[in-house]
Amino acid sequence: MQVQEKSCGAVVYYTDHGENHYLLICHRNGGHWAFAKGHVEAGETEIETAQREIQEETGLNVTIDPRFRTSVSYSPSPGVQKEVVYFVALSDQLTVTQQIEEVTNVLWLPYSLALERLTYENDRDILTQAQQYLLTKEGE
Repeated sequence: MQVQEKSCGAVVYYTDHGENHYLLICHRNGGHWAFAKGHVEAGETEIETAQREIQEETGLNVTIDPRFRTSVSYSPSPGVQKEVVYFVALSDQLTVTQQIEEVTNVLWLPYSLALERLTYENDRDILTQAQQYLLTKEGE
């Protein structure tokens, strides 16, 4: 039987002089660079999960933009199918308080450097989608 798991998170950003900077975290479990995310808890919406996980892992309170929603599915282990839903989220603060139990490092990086730092291709695709969405949104 296939176990279904679901996590939610966001591509957290701030804008400085017209350039987006993205928050990447290095996860203690696996040592990979990615976005803040975590498991959906009973009764939570996707957006509530994303906000809670970002707050827990980074100390940041963010504003989620629900108009950008994308997801990836993969199998982290045999018999498990996982979906991770991502939004974009604007942070109005830059000081990160990392959750020591889960996060070993955090970086704010401009798009090109963030793209290089991300460990997984799926995350690079999500960052590219988020950057394109934000650039399009700025032109509205």
